[in-house]
This record gives sequence, structure tokens and C-alpha cells, in this order.
Amino acid sequence: MDKIAVLIPCYNEAVTIKKVVDDYRRELPQAIIYVYDNNSVDGTAEIAKEAGAIVRREYRQGKGNVIRRMFREVEAECYLIVDGDDTYPAESAAEMTERVLFRHADMVVGDRLSSTYFTENKRPFHNFGNSLVRRGINLLFGSDIKDIMTGYRAFSYEFVKTFPVLSTGFEIETEMSIHAVDKNMQLENVVIEYRDRPDGSESKLNTYSDGMRVLKTIAKLYRQYRPMHFFGGFAVLLLLAAAVLFLPVLITYIDTGLVPKMPTLIVCGFMVMAAIQSLFCGMILSAVRQKERRDFEMRLIRVGREKRL
Repeated sequence: MDKIAVLIPCYNEAVTIKKVVDDYRRELPQAIIYVYDNNSVDGTAEIAKEAGAIVRREYRQGKGNVIRRMFREVEAECYLIVDGDDTYPAESAAEMTERVLFRHADMVVGDRLSSTYFTENKRPFHNFGNSLVRRGINLLFGSDIKDIMTGYRAFSYEFVKTFPVLSTGFEIETEMSIHAVDKNMQLENVVIEYRDRPDGSESKLNTYSDGMRVLKTIAKLYRQYRPMHFFGGFAVLLLLAAAVLFLPVLITYIDTGLVPKMPTLIVCGFMVMAAIQSLFCGMILSAVRQKERRDFEMRLIRVGREKRL
């Protein structure tokens, strides 16, 4: 088992990959550097191999697919993931890995948004999207993660070997963050200096399509991880709508003793029934989630034993 594994997912990063590998070899001389090439056509893999990295390939396109492959294949006490675009400083690597190795952190987030991200990044919708996602997740899940979408993170062995990678693309960072919060893992933030991509290097993140995938992922995970809040919220909305529709019918009945809007009354009845069903659905799924949480804690114990063997 490696002490520290630096994992670099890459897709067409020939302009920057040599510098990235060299920087992390300098800052973490004890680390093993893995470059996972995701169908690059510009010679990224060959350049990384010449720079001294261990090069492996993932043929299914998408960052989530690459990270799934990394987490399955690499065994290490501490994992450091960094993009191959040279936007994250290698000088922060030692602090981030030390928090995993010596402070028992499960995930350390390289926080760009508290430093230079908004001045360095030249795509204003990326700035808006990062702020929106951060505020939304922190509000929905009661967390305090400073940077949800950062690609610079350090992980413990326990996190990596118990994290079910379900995403296939750039929404993987959102999934990691919510998983850590939901499972009550030790999560820490380290402020880093972000720099924009150098000339000739292009971002693979599509602001609109990938942004929509991230928002869908947040909604899906909120339903899965907070079922009582999700379905309970629907129940409250249905009850309020039913009350608004029922009030005029009730006033008319009190004044005249008649119910001229019978279809409205029927609709109100169905809405109340749907609200009750939604409430019970949330209660049942919440009980299932409690069992999953207990099972996960037992799985963490087993993984910890495997690590010590």
C-alpha cells in the first residue's frame, strides 16, 4: 500500500501535464503519482510517462468514470486528487495530505472560492454556478463546505473504499461532498491559490450542460439522503394548495348550504390523499436511511481493519 497516491485524471492535457507531474514530485517526493488518461488524442499519456508518472487508462469517457477506476485500483493511506490543467498549486499538497495522515480527516477540500478564483477565472457563469451550488448544498444539507466543485481534494483510505461512485461526469465533486456530509465524515477546508489555465489549455467543462447535470445530481441526492424533508415538503405544498382551493368552497357552503364547485372539492380530496401518501413515503424511506447509516458505520469499521492488516 502506498503512503500517498497522487491521482491525476486527464483528458487532452498535453500542454500542462509534465509541469503538474514535476510539481507534485517535488512537493511530495514520497508520493506515487498516477495519471489516468481518458482517451486523450494529444499525447498526454506519453508525456506523463516520460515525466515519471505511472500511466493507466480509462476508456469510458467522463471524470466520474475515471475516478471510479482510480478508487478501485489504487491502494494508499492518503489519496490526493488534482486536475491535470495546472490550475491548482502543488505547494498546498503537503498541508492537505498531512490533515488526512495526522488529523484523521476523511476529506480535505482545496478551497479556491475563498482566495483568487473569482479574479483568476475568466468565465463569469462558472463563478455564478460555483456560488449557486455551494450555497444550495450548504442550505439543503446543513453543511459548511467552502468549495463544492473544486477538483483538488485529499481523501482517507476509509473514504475512498466506502464511497460508491455513481456519477459519470463532472458532477462527481458534488456527489463526493454530499456523501461526506451525509455520512458525518471529518471534512476540512484548506484555502488554496487558484490560477487560470495557461494559454493553449482549454476547459472540458460545459457551463450549461454540465451545470444542469450538477443541479439534477443535487436534487437526486437530496431526495435520497433527506427523504423526510423532500417528501415532507411535497406534502406541505399539496396541503397548502388544497387549503387554498377548499377555502372558497367552504365559505360558499357556510353562506348557502350548497357546494356548486363539486369538481374543486374532489380535487382537494385527491390532493390531501396525495399529501398523506407523500408524508408516509418520506417516513418509510427515512427509516430505510437510518438502517443504511448503521450498515455504513459497520462497513467503515471493516475497511479500517483491512487497512491495518
